[in-house]
Amino acid sequence: MPEFTALASLDEIRRLVGDLPGPDLAARDAAAERQQHLTKPAGALGRLETLALWLAEWQNRHPPRIDHPRVAVFAGNHGVAGRGVSAYPPAVTAQMVRNFIDGGAAINQLCRVADADLRVYELTLERPTADFVEGPAMSEGECAHAIAYGMMAVEPGIDLLALGEMGIGNTTSAAALAHALFGGTAADWVGPGTGVDAAGILRKTETVTAAVLRHRAVAGNGDGLVTLASLGGRELAAIAGAVLAARLARVPVVLDGYAATAAAAALLPLAEGILDHCIVAHVSAEPGHRRLLAAMGREPLFDLGLRLGEASGAALAIPLLKAAVACHAGMATFAEAGVSGPAE
Repeated sequence: MPEFTALASLDEIRRLVGDLPGPDLAARDAAAERQQHLTKPAGALGRLETLALWLAEWQNRHPPRIDHPRVAVFAGNHGVAGRGVSAYPPAVTAQMVRNFIDGGAAINQLCRVADADLRVYELTLERPTADFVEGPAMSEGECAHAIAYGMMAVEPGIDLLALGEMGIGNTTSAAALAHALFGGTAADWVGPGTGVDAAGILRKTETVTAAVLRHRAVAGNGDGLVTLASLGGRELAAIAGAVLAARLARVPVVLDGYAATAAAAALLPLAEGILDHCIVAHVSAEPGHRRLLAAMGREPLFDLGLRLGEASGAALAIPLLKAAVACHAGMATFAEAGVSGPAE
């Protein structure tokens, strides 16, 4: 993992948050004005209309465009996987990364359909995070470096970033983060993940309960970054970093499922509106994801029963967003088409 000395601590990450830009209201207003004159009844394209406005205000331009979308998949291993919380062994993380590289995974096919650039980022797979029941998953320095590493995914020219992950054990980490950030009981946030049975769900629930109890002083102080270090994973911290870098670069973000959403949620305590440039692609079949979206006040784009991870839902959202842009920019206005507008 590269060393980012300028962002070597969580304090540096916190200072970075103070420089995050807000929405471009002029671009949004221009998009809203155009919407009023397109050859359709007002609001007839539903959420496609609001998505076009959202893209304009966070790309800082009107009309919005999606010419160079990127799908970034971050991969990391979790020490807590040793507690039998997953149906698959930790070795599968590296094996699936190889499958991504070889083009054989679902995400490869979905990126082809979306005409999106796929990048896969490995985060020291040979060295899992610590078992967060016994202590913090990462030191603050490790977490800061993973965040900085995730920022590398945002390169010049990208105009949309879809974020996902691969990591055996990361739905346990996501459940622990959600529990720490939003309360309730561990059972509220734990689900089958990759397909564990009833006994496995019980082990996950007990593990999340113990982990959040151990880190309750940290989790209760409102510092999402320390909570991320204590209960997250390197790939989840990298997703948080990519979210921050995208905001700085004015690149709209599409989050994938439960783990990616939980990673982004750790940023919420840092600043009001810090995730306004993000949308959530889908609600996962993992039951905690629906609860997490409700707690965050987020409405996903679709519900297809997906629970694969690897940014599959986020990649599926790209053609939908392209459709929103095409309708907004390509439709004729009433005047251009010689179509009578709504009666006065």
